[in-house]
Amino acid sequence: MNEQTVIDILSQTLVIALKLSAPMLLASLVLGLIISIFQTLTSIQEQTLTFVPKLFAVFLVLIIAGSWILTGLREYVVELFNFSSYLG
Repeated sequence: MNEQTVIDILSQTLVIALKLSAPMLLASLVLGLIISIFQTLTSIQEQTLTFVPKLFAVFLVLIIAGSWILTGLREYVVELFNFSSYLG
């Protein structure tokens, strides 16, 4: 295994990690923006007002997209193991 192979594997791992975490991060970002606008309009500065709804949103996205995330992760791990058995 040479340096280029390691760089390619690392690059592919980072892309997969970003792709699989994107739904949760986007849900948290959008809900955080909505809550921030609400807090600005009402002058409420409670920290738990932002944390708890975002936590529930991430859990909801995990419930909805969990099978897609696990399928993508499983496919990547199988591909990685098949590649490593090819090298060894």
